[in-house]
Amino acid sequence: MDILESIKMATTTLVANKLRSSLTMLGIIIGNASVIAMVGIGQGAQKLASEQFESLGPNVLFIIPGNQNAQRNRDVPKTLVLEDAEAIVRQVPSVGGVAPQIQTRQSVTYSNKNTNTQIMGVTPEFLPVRSFNVAKGRFFSNQDVKGNTQVAILGPDVVKKLFGNSNSIGERVRIKNISFLVIGVMESKGSFLGSNQDDTVYIPLTTAANRIIGRTSPYGLEVSFISVSAKDANSIGAAQFQISNLLRLRHKITTEDDFTVRTQKDVLTIVGTISGALTLMLAAIAGISLFVGGIGVMNIMLVSVTERTQEIGLRKAIGATQQDILIQFMIEAIILSAAGGILGTFIGVGGIMLVGAVTPLKAGISPVAIAIAVGVSGGIGLFFGVVPARRAAQLDPIVALRSA
Repeated sequence: MDILESIKMATTTLVANKLRSSLTMLGIIIGNASVIAMVGIGQGAQKLASEQFESLGPNVLFIIPGNQNAQRNRDVPKTLVLEDAEAIVRQVPSVGGVAPQIQTRQSVTYSNKNTNTQIMGVTPEFLPVRSFNVAKGRFFSNQDVKGNTQVAILGPDVVKKLFGNSNSIGERVRIKNISFLVIGVMESKGSFLGSNQDDTVYIPLTTAANRIIGRTSPYGLEVSFISVSAKDANSIGAAQFQISNLLRLRHKITTEDDFTVRTQKDVLTIVGTISGALTLMLAAIAGISLFVGGIGVMNIMLVSVTERTQEIGLRKAIGATQQDILIQFMIEAIILSAAGGILGTFIGVGGIMLVGAVTPLKAGISPVAIAIAVGVSGGIGLFFGVVPARRAAQLDPIVALRSA
């Protein structure tokens, strides 16, 4: 029998049973859409994380108190101090800038309005190292840091909450019942890994340590972490090595480090590994529905063989071979799976575009995921169509006609 004639007959049979064919394809449609959407959303999450880390500043390294085990157990030692940052500035030639940082959360009050927000104690080097800018007013100077000056620069979201559309520069806010003069407003920076960087108040690091948080380390003025910018991209490895050696000497370490130096690349690798594993897991879960859809195809095809016993008997009686019957039923199964795969692809792509439109995720459409999903759905039709097709092909025409 001509293959085109087999395709035409298979299509006619499937169209004649629209509801049953549609329900059979439903599992394949859901499976394909889920796989494509999950892979696209996972890739979007990786892109978003990459862009957010790049926004932290060019060639930035982060020095964090405690080694990996301590951070995992949340038992972070208070060994990273301001003097470490000053030593890095003096003794590490591959470093372009150093920005130590203290952070806490406090209630900030203006008139009868208040908001609980993040308080950042930083130095003037924070701006160039982390690529932040002041939109209005000015940032504080080294003289403000040395003098424990009570001045503050507000993030744009803090300004909206406390001042609305009014001018905030020159006004005074209270943090922990201490008055601070507002001297500037930061440029909007957006969120970073779920943390709103615009909902922040920046004050001199020494003021934060002495007036807000208090000194908590026996080794000096404790800092939450230190941001360091290498002179250029080629200096990142050298900076990481030199900083590690310097801090080991300063902390008199002979065994395990009490700090961790991470580059943007290190953090991106970790985030990429985690998001990649989650994407793979979600795609695998979505792939289960493809398998279930394949079982649905086989089930309906077996029912179809039973219902069409007389037709099979007649066709074999007038000369159709086992191969002709086998090909027709295989084509029907493949058409069901391929059509479900194509519809599922459109739905999955539509879901990705919707997610990209209503969320910050820049979900991408993966041609590889689409090709794999459609190929797998077609393969499922071929695989699960074999049993009912063989069963139909092996029917004895006399027995088939008698049982009809």
